[in-house]
Amino acid sequence: MRIVFMGTPDFAVGSLKALAECGKHEIVAVYTQPDRPKGRGNKMLMTPVKEYALEHGFEVYQPLKVKEQEVIEQLRGFKPDLIVVAAFGQFLPKAILEMPKFGCINVHASLLPKYRGAAPIQYA
Repeated sequence: MRIVFMGTPDFAVGSLKALAECGKHEIVAVYTQPDRPKGRGNKMLMTPVKEYALEHGFEVYQPLKVKEQEVIEQLRGFKPDLIVVAAFGQFLPKAILEMPKFGCINVHASLLPKYRGAAPIQYA
C-alpha cells in the first residue's frame, strides 16, 4: 500500500516508525511543518518527524499550507492509497481527504470529539 504520512511532533514519530517497521507498506512521502527557530538563540531545528524521516531515507516535504493547489497536485502525483495523519498541525482540505483510494486516518491522542484540539492530553 502506498502511504503518505503527515505529522510533526514527537507524538507523531511513533506512528511513522510503526508504519516504517511494518514492512508491508511503501511510505512514498512524509509531510511535516516547516523548520522553525527555537530556544534563546533562535536556532533552526528540524521537526522530530523530519529528523526520523531523513534518518530512514524518506522524502520529506514542508509546505506552509497544504491547501495550496501546487501541494495538492504534488500529493496527487504520489498516488496514495492511504494518508496517515498524526498531529500534523494543519486542516486537510476536501481535495486531499478524498484523494487516497482507502481514505485518510487521523491518529489522535484523545477521544474525539470530546477532547479535540491542539492539546488534548491536557484537556483530558
